[in-house]
Amino acid sequence: MSPLKPPVARRVAIVAGSRVPFARSDGPYATASNQDMLTAALDALVERHGLQGPGAVGEFVAGAVLKHARDFNLARETVLGSKLDPRTPAYDIQQACGTGLQAVIAAANKIALGQTESAIAGGADTASDAPLGVNDDLRRILLEARRAKSAGGRLKALARIRPAHLVPDIPRNAEPRTGLSMGEHAAVTARAWGVSREAQDELAATSHQRLAAAYEREFFRELVVPFRGLARDQNLRPDSTPGKLATLKPVFGLKDPDPTMTAGNSTPLTDGAALVLLASEEWAKARGLEVLAYLTAYETAAVDFVRGDVAQGEDGLLMAPAYAVPRMLERAGLGMDDFDLVEIHEAFASQVLATLAAWEKRGLAPVDRDRLNVTGSSLATGHPFAATGARIVATLARLLAEREGPGRGLISVCAAGGQGVTAILERP
Repeated sequence: MSPLKPPVARRVAIVAGSRVPFARSDGPYATASNQDMLTAALDALVERHGLQGPGAVGEFVAGAVLKHARDFNLARETVLGSKLDPRTPAYDIQQACGTGLQAVIAAANKIALGQTESAIAGGADTASDAPLGVNDDLRRILLEARRAKSAGGRLKALARIRPAHLVPDIPRNAEPRTGLSMGEHAAVTARAWGVSREAQDELAATSHQRLAAAYEREFFRELVVPFRGLARDQNLRPDSTPGKLATLKPVFGLKDPDPTMTAGNSTPLTDGAALVLLASEEWAKARGLEVLAYLTAYETAAVDFVRGDVAQGEDGLLMAPAYAVPRMLERAGLGMDDFDLVEIHEAFASQVLATLAAWEKRGLAPVDRDRLNVTGSSLATGHPFAATGARIVATLARLLAEREGPGRGLISVCAAGGQGVTAILERP
């Protein structure tokens, strides 16, 4: 028997994107689950592109960061509740804020290797419907009661329950290794890199203004589907200016002599879902679907934000893209000047500015601000953790598609746990 021939990598096409408008937590989507939002985004993608038939899509990949126990099979349950063929395989993936992009990469790898012809990938998160954990002491008592061999044994265990045991564990936006919130970590990095309040407010205002302009020209018409009364991202403030943002009080790094990070130059807690349709060129051509762009490279990295060079800013919690992007560009034989568009996830304005400075320190050319986040980013849209990567991929692909001639775009997403996920999209 002759051995199997190794697969030849194929180009992976970005065909379409779909998302619900992002909403501030405890707002319009307060009672919407991750599955509800993912299903809305998925059904819109299915209807717009005729994906209702048997076996229309090879696979569905999605994830969430804040997951209930009921979400253990979130991607598969979403398929079963959607208009997609229920025979479509699905699985979950999670890498904090990099989840959406990592899901896209996982799907792309299978398409590139010929293991499937098409896939839908992305993620959802709701800060409104965050899971509440059982107090750990109560959990141990309940497990002991379950293991008891007699009714007496169960009663003996349950008799140890005290009022304090009934207080739930509330989810915290904090790193387990340090106890610091993401905002407090970002404040350390902002101080280390000397990022000014003025620069942060300027970047945040620009994000809002550019997102508003993109909606006005109907750029998101094929990307955003109305959901629960929203047609635009709820966090958007079209009249945002550096002057207005300058009036806000700092909320992170308050122990510093001159704190710079406010609610206005940081992303709010957000609910939402976003998906991307990927395929082989042959699959897209057979269905008469336009290829928006191709996913051509990706790279991940991580930093030691616990014991590394944090004080000097090199290994700050959100600085992993400072390592991933130079590695990816070296492997691809590209420089920053080779990119027409750059999309950096705006967890905080300070983190974006520190990342730009770190890239320059590592020898990359400065990023032209006119090419950076040209339709706004997370400071304006909001940031449902697992949805952001897919939102950026779909946005960048459509931006490249509307340009005249070839184009290339860079994606950079920082993530909790000191990680970063980056990618390159191209349109020949």
